[in-house]
Amino acid sequence: MPVSADRGPSAAPRPDMPGHRPGPPPWVAMYHSVDDCSHDPYRVTVSPRRLDRQLGWLRRRGLRGVGVRELLAARARGEGMDLVGLTFDDGYADFVTHALPLLLRHGCGATVFVLPGRLGGDNAWDPSGPRKPLLSAEGIRQAAAEGVEIGSHGLTHLDLTRADDALLRAEVRDSRALLHDLTGAHVHGFCYPYGKADRRVVDAVREAGYSYACATDPDDLASSHALPRVHVGEQDRAWRLRLKLRLRRRPVEGV
Repeated sequence: MPVSADRGPSAAPRPDMPGHRPGPPPWVAMYHSVDDCSHDPYRVTVSPRRLDRQLGWLRRRGLRGVGVRELLAARARGEGMDLVGLTFDDGYADFVTHALPLLLRHGCGATVFVLPGRLGGDNAWDPSGPRKPLLSAEGIRQAAAEGVEIGSHGLTHLDLTRADDALLRAEVRDSRALLHDLTGAHVHGFCYPYGKADRRVVDAVREAGYSYACATDPDDLASSHALPRVHVGEQDRAWRLRLKLRLRRRPVEGV
């Protein structure tokens, strides 16, 4: 696989280096679960067959999916215009059983954002959807061993904009420390649960030592610590992917 697990600090340029000029915005796809999507009220599931076709579509166009840290490091060097970021939120157990084999087949990397406070649990925050098991500690280590970047999604999937300062610090800092202990690797990326962030939350993530963070539609907060992403779902066939790839947002400061 073209991405190797990060086992220590890197000499690669930081995407948030002072003075770095904004460039064309990177395209970062947001996935969640890869499984049967017959009952999917929150639209968080893509079937393995659809993901296979989506990855094939990228590769036929000379594009390669990678983890976000690899994407941002390439952009900081003035490279990586043929790279797109692939992210998988929530850390569902089906990432290892369904998504990972397809990523390996297509020569792609990815970042999976996991919840170390819910290891081996389920998506209890989705009251109306089917219960989906989450990755265990062993599943996270397996993904990391295959070169997948492991990022934090907080401890327990809370809306951090509603958390008090003490809870915010725990969700952001403690999750990073737990993942470092679990994988032995530095954790560079954070993903805001529900895609929600405000200035206080973004500042807390930056101060916790993350080099980047992913949001959904951060508007004026857009930066290396509030990266916009594009939702990719079961209905995204070739023409929709083409449209989403073309409709990029304005350049992001620091990227």
